[in-house]
Amino acid sequence: MKTTKFAFYLNKFFTVHLPNTRGSTPATIDSYRYAFIMFLNFMEEKGVGADKIDIPDITRNLVADYLKWLQDSRGNSIATRNQRQAAINSFISYLVYEFPDYMSEYQRILRMPIKKAPQKEITYLKADEVKLLLNEVDVGKRNGFRDYVILALLFTTGIRVSELINIRFKDVSLNTPPTLLVHGKGQKSRYVPLIKATVNIIQDYFCRIGFDKDKHFNELIFKNHLKKPFTRQGINYIVKKYANKAGEKAPNQIPANFSPHKMRNSAAMGLVESGVDLIYVRDLLGHVSVKTTEIYIKADAAKKREAIEAASKELVAYEKPEWEENKGLKDWLKSFNRM
Repeated sequence: MKTTKFAFYLNKFFTVHLPNTRGSTPATIDSYRYAFIMFLNFMEEKGVGADKIDIPDITRNLVADYLKWLQDSRGNSIATRNQRQAAINSFISYLVYEFPDYMSEYQRILRMPIKKAPQKEITYLKADEVKLLLNEVDVGKRNGFRDYVILALLFTTGIRVSELINIRFKDVSLNTPPTLLVHGKGQKSRYVPLIKATVNIIQDYFCRIGFDKDKHFNELIFKNHLKKPFTRQGINYIVKKYANKAGEKAPNQIPANFSPHKMRNSAAMGLVESGVDLIYVRDLLGHVSVKTTEIYIKADAAKKREAIEAASKELVAYEKPEWEENKGLKDWLKSFNRM
């Protein structure tokens, strides 16, 4: 079977360009790979097999149809759709240098705007609500104390699940000042401070599992019941397990579908509500831009505004706006701001 140019350059994009030229992480490559699996599925539904797609087929109209298909037929969220678009754009940016004859069409694709999504309300727990969740952990059971350490670490540091499952013994420093070396997105590492309570828990955990600094220096500190590295799904299961238990006892305090990312939100909101400078929150969470961190400031401001409005509505009498009484909008506009 003859290999098309599309197949050849897509293979080169994944095996050479992304890992070597761009230095993309395995997570990014995997995300892009899935985007193109979906693209091939989309083309098959159009009656075009993977072995029939070629470079001239990649047009702005085709990409627009693919993105629409993701939402309409696959039910993808706007965020997922935009991730798939980012993968397409990365491939197109690579093709620009291989096929300059198609520059005009490629520029049309790259100029396609990403779709804006409404800002979701941030779901998080306050410290006393996290305590309810932690109280559900039976530390006397097998792996119970491990789960307790995982939950406590997620809440007190705000690290991502992908960062948690890759912590090795050598990354934990319990000397003064105690810190955790976290390997984050984009192969960027950062140091995260550990509070005293977390240090005590980690020290107890290391004693229980018999960790020795020299012997286990490069070992992962968290492993599943099979003594293998945790997956994201494994940590998600642990968080949901205890959140569901706590939710049964306190349904008004523990939201449904609680997740590790919402535990990260809880850590961030706790810092913001305590008045910690946004720059420090950004560095702690490992955000590239402070703009990403600003969502927590906005959420905090919204909560404060609701509290103020609730407290003051009995004090301030409601006055109907003059324009609501005026039946003629034009007459109101004419009279507006006149002495």
